[in-house]
Amino acid sequence: MTDAGVYIHIPFCRSRCSYCDFATGLYQSELAERYVQAISKEIVAAAGMAGVRQADTVYFGGGTPSMLSPDQVERILSAVQRSFVIDPTAEVTMEMNPGSVTLETLREFRGLGINRASFGAQTFDDRELARLGRSHTSADTLRTFDSLRASGFANVSCDLIAGLPGQTMSGWQHNVDQTMSLRPEHLSFYLLEVHQGTPLAEHIKRGLQPVPDEDLAGEMYEWMLARAEASGYEHYEISNLCRPGFASRHNTKYWTGAPYFGFGCSAHSYDGKDHRWSNERDVAQYVDLMENGKSPVVENRRLNNQEARAEALFLGMRLMRGVDTREYRAAYGIDLRDAYEADLSRFQEAGLVEFDGDLIKLTRAGALLSNEVFAAFV
Repeated sequence: MTDAGVYIHIPFCRSRCSYCDFATGLYQSELAERYVQAISKEIVAAAGMAGVRQADTVYFGGGTPSMLSPDQVERILSAVQRSFVIDPTAEVTMEMNPGSVTLETLREFRGLGINRASFGAQTFDDRELARLGRSHTSADTLRTFDSLRASGFANVSCDLIAGLPGQTMSGWQHNVDQTMSLRPEHLSFYLLEVHQGTPLAEHIKRGLQPVPDEDLAGEMYEWMLARAEASGYEHYEISNLCRPGFASRHNTKYWTGAPYFGFGCSAHSYDGKDHRWSNERDVAQYVDLMENGKSPVVENRRLNNQEARAEALFLGMRLMRGVDTREYRAAYGIDLRDAYEADLSRFQEAGLVEFDGDLIKLTRAGALLSNEVFAAFV
């Protein structure tokens, strides 16, 4: 049986980033305490509903989970340990923003068993950080990284965003070079997506910020991959690189169809077979539901065979190693080469997909245009 992953959503932030479309809000101490009690209650209730499960990853995402106190994090972890049998070698990740933690707090988090940190540098240009509504500076990023090392974190992931409004190639190269000099174990990089309803979308609409240059963002993507790979990083997923042995064990569950259980507002879960469900998105409503003994689940969905096949294909192809056609045929009774012959031939001719024995995988160009490729399989 595949061990599950546990996801804990912490929605609180010091400030709201202009591009953010996640279920987050500004930190309020009273609401945060009620939220910790609510999410702990939800986690403990999960054990009674489905029995004990094995888990080997725990991921605190958000938001900025590091805004919780070590005591609050300890209480949530205690609830997790009551509902799941946690592998002694589990990967336990906490997302954090530069400048949001102290050396003392990091040592306390490390003492609780948090052994992987994921922090959002995003850019080392202070002007870009200010335009994005980030609450930290590039100096904060460097200090936080030093504190992570000093507190015993030997597995650190760093986030960067390419294609910011007005961003230049030289500025992006500086960001990447600065990150490479830190030698984090893992690197996540994203091409900026402008979501309707966010402050950034409104700024662009009103001409307060320039429209992002998608072609330039693609060039930034290509340059970064070459630079990182030359520095010993492996490009293992469309938006992720790592030093050997440091791929994100938790996130890999999403791409390989492993079960994962999400807790907190907007959290999603999957049983590893055909059942997906998700929680109430609004923080206050989620807390009210839990305090009144009601289920926070607002969507339940059973995948039919066609949906399960499609998900397995486009999620699996996010991994640069590709999808094994023999394993896929054994699981779903479908020969991928026959079922998608026309599309695969077209993508192969365009240099977006390649065949490697029994594997079908994206090329580097295909990774950049992955949404266009995946659309054929949905």
